[in-house]
Amino acid sequence: MQTSERPTKPAGVSPWAWVPSLYFAEGLPYVAVMTISIVLYKQLGLSNAEITFYTSWLYLPWVIKPLWSPFIDLIKTKRWWITAMQLLIGAAFGGVAFTLPTHFWLQGSLFFFWVMAFSSATHDIAADGFYMLGLDEHNQAWFVGIRSTFYRLATIFGQGILVMIAGNLQVIYRNSIAFSWSLMFYGVTGLFIGLWLWHSYILPRPKDDQPRKDINASTIWSEFVHTIITFFQKKQVLVGILFMLLYRMPEGLLAKVSALFLIDAGHNGGLGLSPQEYGLVQGTVGVIGLTLGGILGGICAGRDGLKRWLWPMVCAITLPDLVYVYLSYALPDSLFVINVCVFIEQFGYGFGFTAYMLYLILYSQGEFKTSHYALCTAFMALSMMIPGLFAGALQEAVGYRSFFIIVMICCAVTFLVTSFLKIDPEFGKKKEE
Repeated sequence: MQTSERPTKPAGVSPWAWVPSLYFAEGLPYVAVMTISIVLYKQLGLSNAEITFYTSWLYLPWVIKPLWSPFIDLIKTKRWWITAMQLLIGAAFGGVAFTLPTHFWLQGSLFFFWVMAFSSATHDIAADGFYMLGLDEHNQAWFVGIRSTFYRLATIFGQGILVMIAGNLQVIYRNSIAFSWSLMFYGVTGLFIGLWLWHSYILPRPKDDQPRKDINASTIWSEFVHTIITFFQKKQVLVGILFMLLYRMPEGLLAKVSALFLIDAGHNGGLGLSPQEYGLVQGTVGVIGLTLGGILGGICAGRDGLKRWLWPMVCAITLPDLVYVYLSYALPDSLFVINVCVFIEQFGYGFGFTAYMLYLILYSQGEFKTSHYALCTAFMALSMMIPGLFAGALQEAVGYRSFFIIVMICCAVTFLVTSFLKIDPEFGKKKEE
């Protein structure tokens, strides 16, 4: 017996031991940066224009992610990157918690949200690569639904439960908003330290997970330039890029302002939901609707192909935005009515977003499909970042009611860019064995 060796992970660890927790850890910092920050800053008194401008810039790490993703293969293993980024994300959560009760809370929290965003984007790269190295092809296919499920659960946990906890702490501590949010973020810091410890121990060590010795920075850069050139040489490149940038333009305007509308005070034209109510409506019921819509979209496209369901999906991602026009005029007190409206909008978005994701796959087909798909996802992040930068300022200029009407008018852009697409009727259909 070799008792002198340091104990390592258990032999033959099941993917159930690490895949769910890995993708839970991937989803939580993203929802913290993109959604929880909105509720936080609204409660701390920032204007809608400031909130949407500051938080939209946090999309930037995901926009430029393709620039540094190839270099991860040069330094350390993907396993190392995963655990290092989880520790850094935990430190960023702790940094947000520490700075919130201080007089420099805005500068400090934004700095640590930026650290969290870059760490999360890097974690995404390493985790997705590690998933393919740590599992064989059968398990990769088997666990693809599991990883998506736990990513969604992280969204519900972050956008729903954590916001509710912050709201309950405000009741306990007599509406001490900064202190309550600080305690909640300290709790998440502890959670991420736990995830770091767990994954440091349990993640397998695939023999192929090694830094690449056959390439260098110069080689990667020349390949990246070649990838960009071939990306812009594809057929329908202009139509494709316009589709990637503009298909979700209404949602890019709506995403952050809709959250602000739900929690804004009644005298400002909002619904005045408490953090607990927001956590239920947007963070739980809305995410469930989004998930169910995405599942149904995948089933329909897999059965009949993307071309058959393209226009129903365009209608699904645009027309349900009308519920916010209704809510802004009716200002209902019923939490049930609000939940139904948010569920309808999010279900439609989930269903319609399927067309967008399938088109990214279609556009990426060819010799450099992995690299081209990464560039497509950069355009995807940019499509949400650009409208979000000025969405709050536009809302403050015209009010919630007129803003939601403008969102509906912008839906015409989605229909217009979709009308130029040329899609193979067989794309997306299940192939007969």
